[in-house]
Amino acid sequence: QEQLEESGGGLVQAGGSLRLSCSASGFDYFSMYSMAWFRQAQGNERELVAAISWSGENTFYQESVKGRFTISRDNRQGTVLLQMSGLKPEDTAKYYCAATSSIGYERARSYDTWGQGTQVTVSS
Repeated sequence: QEQLEESGGGLVQAGGSLRLSCSASGFDYFSMYSMAWFRQAQGNERELVAAISWSGENTFYQESVKGRFTISRDNRQGTVLLQMSGLKPEDTAKYYCAATSSIGYERARSYDTWGQGTQVTVSS
């Protein structure tokens, strides 16, 4: 059974940094999956934050995080990272790791396997 487990969330002051990690298990060929990070703030819909193609050569970022967040992956380890810097209070949300074997790593609707999420809270 395919599973994703996020870690690394927490409370940080505005301007600070956090690194989220997603560990994949049960995937036959993890390197064939595109991966992404989504977030959902209280009262809001889940939104795509960053995505990375199966090879790691292509990435997508939501406009509001460009230049501050970096997504990366290690196919041998089965992990995906989201390095977040310059954090703002509006980045406060529960962050989810997601996977898809469909074409279109930048398409939010492509993702169909989800982790349980990790909370990120940025204080002002």
